[in-house]
Amino acid sequence: MHVLLIEDNAGDVLLIRQILSRLPFSIKVSTALDGEQAVHLLADPEIKPDLIILDLNIPKIPGLTLLARYKPSTPVVVFSSSMNPDEVKRAMDLGVRQFVQKPLEIEEFTRAVIKIVEDSIGPKSTACGEP
Repeated sequence: MHVLLIEDNAGDVLLIRQILSRLPFSIKVSTALDGEQAVHLLADPEIKPDLIILDLNIPKIPGLTLLARYKPSTPVVVFSSSMNPDEVKRAMDLGVRQFVQKPLEIEEFTRAVIKIVEDSIGPKSTACGEP
């Protein structure tokens, strides 16, 4: 499995990479620290992610703008500290598979990341992290 992580917070990037490395199957992770890097990675024919994990609050090209302009064909899960109802609705309207609020507690954060990956393997599609 190949995950494209679009996240500008270095601590979150490190934590998500550590969580994914402990899963019982191999996951390759490519990281974009801003919207422009994400556009370049998505345009690269060598980068073919199975899942995009997207933070909305990223520099240069914000997450919602990235979704609206470039409409990635890969399944996208928004993993953001925002739970603004307008942002959730807009993201879902733009075709994201799931909108998950980033938990503050490390254990909950870990469970959320694992669930995002597990859900991407199966046929589920949910809003706001609810079944």
